[in-house]
Amino acid sequence: MWPFDLVNWVGLTVPLAYLFILVSSLAAFSSFYRKRQAAKATSLQPWFPPNLQRDIYLSLLHMENPKVPDGVLKAALMRRATEDLNRMMQVQQAKQPLQGLLQRNSVGNDLFQRLQHAEHETQTDIRDVMQEANAFTPGWGNFIFQSANEMAHNKQTREKLAEFNNTRASEKEWWDQRKATIQSDFMKELDDEKSEAASAPAAKPAAKIGSDDDAVIVESGGPAEKAGKSKKKKGKN
Repeated sequence: MWPFDLVNWVGLTVPLAYLFILVSSLAAFSSFYRKRQAAKATSLQPWFPPNLQRDIYLSLLHMENPKVPDGVLKAALMRRATEDLNRMMQVQQAKQPLQGLLQRNSVGNDLFQRLQHAEHETQTDIRDVMQEANAFTPGWGNFIFQSANEMAHNKQTREKLAEFNNTRASEKEWWDQRKATIQSDFMKELDDEKSEAASAPAAKPAAKIGSDDDAVIVESGGPAEKAGKSKKKKGKN
């Protein structure tokens, strides 16, 4: 048997009390820190606006009189999944650049906490969407986000096409105005050149220097010719 009589209970009281106080302090600090972080997270400005598609789906789901058909609920759930997918894509695109800015102390920690809170909230909603989809049709939760991705892609394509159609009219109008301006400037330059040519005086013929009577007649037998004849005579001799 354990010799309890030999144990110094008075000597063990101090370390046991110290250990109890230490554990209690750590537990209290951990609880206080978690509550403070939760309060700080709720006080931060949300990264995304309220999820309207989730609110619409929950409102339709809890309607009793009249009860909403399953087809309408499935369509609302699909829109909710599309919204969650768009939010998760935005979070993933902003997360890496924001981490780089945070490491360089270019932004505060509150901004990164807002992003993390938005990511956690979106992930939780995605799990809820998968559970709701499986409740409608078993196994649908594994494919609902694939369908939501296709819907989001088609929506982006339609938005880009509509934007192109809207800008095409304005660009065509701008180009027509530009073309008219260039044409008017060109015709103005032509008219100016014609007016300058018509107003310029006619060019006068160049006057002759001297007259026919003042022509100089050069007789043959100049010094060059005499020098040539003298050379011929020397050759004969």
